[in-house]
Amino acid sequence: MASRNDETTFGENVHIYGNVKIGHNVTIGDSCIIYDNVIIGNDTFIGPFCILGEPLKDYYINKNYSNPPLYIGNNSIIRSGCILYAGSEFGDYLETGHRVTIREHSKIGIHCRIGTLSDIQGYVIIGDYCRFHSNVHICQKAIIKNYVWIFPYVILTNDPHPPSDTCIQGPEIEEFAVICSGAVIMPGVRVGANSLIGAKSLVTKNVPDNVFVLGMPAKIIGPITDIKCKNGRLSQPYPWRLHYDKGYPWQKQE
Repeated sequence: MASRNDETTFGENVHIYGNVKIGHNVTIGDSCIIYDNVIIGNDTFIGPFCILGEPLKDYYINKNYSNPPLYIGNNSIIRSGCILYAGSEFGDYLETGHRVTIREHSKIGIHCRIGTLSDIQGYVIIGDYCRFHSNVHICQKAIIKNYVWIFPYVILTNDPHPPSDTCIQGPEIEEFAVICSGAVIMPGVRVGANSLIGAKSLVTKNVPDNVFVLGMPAKIIGPITDIKCKNGRLSQPYPWRLHYDKGYPWQKQE
């Protein structure tokens, strides 16, 4: 049975399996399915047609299967059509777009945003305050540190000899890095802190801290501090955190 409180709001045709714990002031939209062992934090909104705690592969072949817990932090917004697999953990203030898939054994920190149609393939570690735009693909075993920006159609890969099982190694993205639209990050590559990956770049080698890379394959263009604002409104666009603070812990008070 589900454990809930009187402030929970359910839409129509919601199906809840056993041992589900629902916090205070939670809204669950129409036609959602919540499988065993899901824990939903306080003040969370679940949009229509979401599946929470999607079972792992063993569910279909093992009669003794037990769903590993799925933890969803407080104050989260999960928009319609999302599928969050069992065995993952999401910090407070998770926000997704529509039809996002996040597979098993994903650990995602606080205040993260994941855009519409993004696909996170599981077994990943993602830090706090990360921002992924729409149609982002994150491979298994990727490690993404705090305050990373990833823009649309970026692909992180993990297999240098596809298809293989023994050589899998996800990329590692360091804090404050920015990966622009259409870039591909190859297996095992480290993207340095504060670095900027230009649009449609193919990153085949480690990227040092504080540089701008561009091209296929990507090459170092120079330090990020050499990048000029095209319209002259910013005296120094990078490091971006020196002028952009919206929604971040260092946001200035009005």
